[in-house]
Amino acid sequence: MYGLWKTACVLAAIGLLAIIGWHYATGWHPAAKDYPLQGIDLGEAPGPVEWGTVRARGADFAYIVATSGTDRRDPAFEGNWAALPEAGLRRGAVHVFSLCQRADEQANAFNTFVPQAGDALPAAVDIAFHADCTARPDRAVLIEELARFVTMVETHTRKPVLLRITKPVESTYRLSEALARPVWSVANVFVPHYAARPWRMWRASDFRRIDGIEGPVNWDVVAP
Repeated sequence: MYGLWKTACVLAAIGLLAIIGWHYATGWHPAAKDYPLQGIDLGEAPGPVEWGTVRARGADFAYIVATSGTDRRDPAFEGNWAALPEAGLRRGAVHVFSLCQRADEQANAFNTFVPQAGDALPAAVDIAFHADCTARPDRAVLIEELARFVTMVETHTRKPVLLRITKPVESTYRLSEALARPVWSVANVFVPHYAARPWRMWRASDFRRIDGIEGPVNWDVVAP
């Protein structure tokens, strides 16, 4: 009987520690004293967002996906784009780049869909390996294509484009070495150092949970 009671106590303690650990992990973010500007970025079709609550939970800005490739436009973009300044959040638009489609056509899709806005943060292009595209162009070809995309989008937005480059893509193509644009690095918890130049923005967590958004959220900080 004592053995069963002891086992139950141990299991209860393990369960409590797991709950505490989960709450700590999902609530963690880099210290505001080190990174005063912090915010979120959302993926495609994010679902309903209470932007006022997100602002109250410490977000200063939000990046939202506008377009992907040449033909996907996020249906939630326009509503969220309009709601962000009303909630007191800076806003930025993201294009998810496809290695399988022409860069000029992707830039045209983004420029047509995303309105010019003087208050907008620099646009960002997400460069990652995606399951729906197996193409792996030569490095010189990809650099030329991205340079074309960046030039066209910067002409539209009149601000330098942020390059959100994942570590696998950077390891394969060394894009941050070739394209002189601000880098947005991606790495959970640990400060990333995989780009050729210091990052300007860091996605520090893709598992944080905050009120106002259902499920985990991508939490980002700006370099001080």
